[in-house]
Amino acid sequence: MQESGDMTAASQASFSVKIPPKKPTNAARRSREYLTPHEVEQVIAAARKVGRHPRRDAALILLMYRHGLRVAEAVSLRWEAVDLQAGCLHVHRIKHGHPAVHPLRGPELRALRQMHRSYPDTPYLFVSERGGPLTARAVRHIVLRAGEVAGLTFPIHPHMLRHACGFYLANKGIDTRAIQQYLGHCNIQHTVQYTALTPQRFTDFWRD
Repeated sequence: MQESGDMTAASQASFSVKIPPKKPTNAARRSREYLTPHEVEQVIAAARKVGRHPRRDAALILLMYRHGLRVAEAVSLRWEAVDLQAGCLHVHRIKHGHPAVHPLRGPELRALRQMHRSYPDTPYLFVSERGGPLTARAVRHIVLRAGEVAGLTFPIHPHMLRHACGFYLANKGIDTRAIQQYLGHCNIQHTVQYTALTPQRFTDFWRD
């Protein structure tokens, strides 16, 4: 009987299901979910140094940051949404967000003109080597790699660029409603997260 019990136990052990270890939460991997303007500059500079398409990758990160683009919004951008002469970008938001027309500044215009010369035969701004739009997975890889090359001490993901845009505008003192319209938020509560954490709110708390 003992031998039979031992065989049963051994049989159960051989068929036990191993539970995979839990992935670390975002809070465990990094202390915040946005980048500072200096960190964004570092990431863009790093993107210019690596990969087979450094101009494309740097322009991708720059536009995602300055216009608060989600990954799906960035990869679906077409040249018909860009007016290089007028210096503006027609942004169509997902998740029922409000569309808007954003001005394009010098760094963006220069990057886009270089892109247009490098990829003249595609309707999309950010294309793969096969000529189609970049995938979300490719964008995540580009951003993660640039963060590593930049020497950041935590892994980064594309949505941190959108958050970086929101915090940058809030820290400049831009009106909350204007930030809401710029980022295309349907609900202003999504915008308040940026203005609620701006350090300017506490500037006069201490006078030394």
